[in-house]
Amino acid sequence: MNLAAIDIGGTTIKIATWKDNKLQNKHAVDTPKTLEEFYTVLTDEVNKIKSENKIDGVAISSPGAVNKETGIIGGSSAIPYIHNFKIVDELEKRFELPVTIENDANSAALGELADGSGKSCNSMAFFVIGTGVGGALIINQKIWHGAHLYGGEFGYMMINDGQLSALASPVAMAKRYNARTGKHANGKDVFEAADNNDPIAAQERDTMLHALATAIFNIQHSFDPEKIVLGGGISNNPKLLTLLNEEIEKIRKSMPNLVTIKPDLAICKLKSDANLRGAVADFEQNHK
Repeated sequence: MNLAAIDIGGTTIKIATWKDNKLQNKHAVDTPKTLEEFYTVLTDEVNKIKSENKIDGVAISSPGAVNKETGIIGGSSAIPYIHNFKIVDELEKRFELPVTIENDANSAALGELADGSGKSCNSMAFFVIGTGVGGALIINQKIWHGAHLYGGEFGYMMINDGQLSALASPVAMAKRYNARTGKHANGKDVFEAADNNDPIAAQERDTMLHALATAIFNIQHSFDPEKIVLGGGISNNPKLLTLLNEEIEKIRKSMPNLVTIKPDLAICKLKSDANLRGAVADFEQNHK
């Protein structure tokens, strides 16, 4: 199956051709400012791919709460014009091809399931750790969207009277640190400062790690996935897995009378290709 693959982002739109079971001719364009420009750019890109290849459809990863039944992207995002109308129908008219759209976090999870750290798993939890905390749940190799499209919205989880996104995001961690020190550090800076014995940085990093470890522990013991995969910019930190596993062990040891499961953690492998690869996997699941 050959496809046009598209990953819609707030700043850029990534485009690739899926051919011979791999992503080819990957490139990016600036995200248009209006819906009409959006239609023009995507139609031109798909037509170019069609002129060079016989393709079977268009696979899209998008922000927002994608309703697979209605073809509508609900919720909100940095691209307001893509929401709350039957966008799948509109794109199919223009492309003259079948179109599938899946949420970007769900797409990244499907990508990791297909060719990344979750390959061969039947169940998986995927965390996206960035400005906030999001994610996806996979059951029997398919996305669990939930009754209200809230499957995988880990950031809403309450941890120690706070939301996970406000506690475990590196952006939020840096804001807390800056508020206490008057500095202008980012998440990476705070991690490095903690390694260099900055006590405030160490406290804020510990707050982040404990919240994330607690969420992972809770997901493992409620959903019990085979693997939990971590994505987002912080996943590039080589110390993350070690620090998280240490924090999870502290939680497990605090329950001496209970048998607990040690989560199998992994860092995402596909990085910037995850959404494109997952969009393809979603299309293949929906158009076998």
